[in-house]
Amino acid sequence: MSSEAVSVFHTVQEVRAWREAQRMLGHTIAFVPTMGALHAGHLQLVNLAATKCDMVIVSVFVNPAQFAPHEDLATYPRTLPQDIAKLSALPHTIAVFAPSVQEMYPRGITTDRSLQRGTFIEVLGLSEMLEGGTRPHFFRGVATVVAKLFHIVGPDVAVFGQKDIQQCCVLRAMVTDLHFPLKLVVAPTVRDPEDGLALSSRNVYLTAEQRQCAPAFYRGLRRACDLFAAGIVDRDQLIDAVKQEAVKGGLDIEYISLSSPDDLSELEQVGSAGAVLSGAWRMGSTRLIDNVLIGFEF
Repeated sequence: MSSEAVSVFHTVQEVRAWREAQRMLGHTIAFVPTMGALHAGHLQLVNLAATKCDMVIVSVFVNPAQFAPHEDLATYPRTLPQDIAKLSALPHTIAVFAPSVQEMYPRGITTDRSLQRGTFIEVLGLSEMLEGGTRPHFFRGVATVVAKLFHIVGPDVAVFGQKDIQQCCVLRAMVTDLHFPLKLVVAPTVRDPEDGLALSSRNVYLTAEQRQCAPAFYRGLRRACDLFAAGIVDRDQLIDAVKQEAVKGGLDIEYISLSSPDDLSELEQVGSAGAVLSGAWRMGSTRLIDNVLIGFEF
């Protein structure tokens, strides 16, 4: 299956044949892993990837291993035809890898971790922090599928978004620990230009009223950044700034963290290495995350 600007592959064999053809031509390859339901944030990652290498390949795969049995695997948006159309509209030659679950997990996969069999990757010391506190399965699933994709695609550069900052930290460690021969690039979070809400595939779950309230968390993050710029480095003051705005917006806060960029341990104040100010909140059944980088760049 293909379009004028996009070649679509569904098997590992097809991707490896494409990769070898690109290597024979001397082309470098940039890779953008996604779960589909592409929005402007994803397309920005693709545009950035196109500036880094000769060719771009995008994966579209909803990964069962990073969902728990009670989470939204069954209802997560799957919009491959629309995703391909959006990629086709970009001024780049792009390949898409859209495998089946069977292709990615030949021995099968279940969301019940106790019943899973086969090979999995865990990045200990980072995966248990922050998001891992309430989603202990998540980064095991992410690290496993991304390692598989790196192995299949063999990219020179892989591009991820800052919105999933812990994921970036986990994958950076995995790339180092497992000696993947690639550069990991982190792109700034893409936001709604009017209210700053981070673009996310899960935003489609929000009701109109919830969508109006959701940007309150980012307003709190921005307020904390302003305090830091004014010389405030204390944990409680920065977190309280976020909390106040979130409460005003009626958000159900799950956590707010001020953590080290190196190991994600909680900080009492922002030091010379900077900090990640992040959090998660719920609006009805929808769970959203966001973050800002304070005093450093990834």
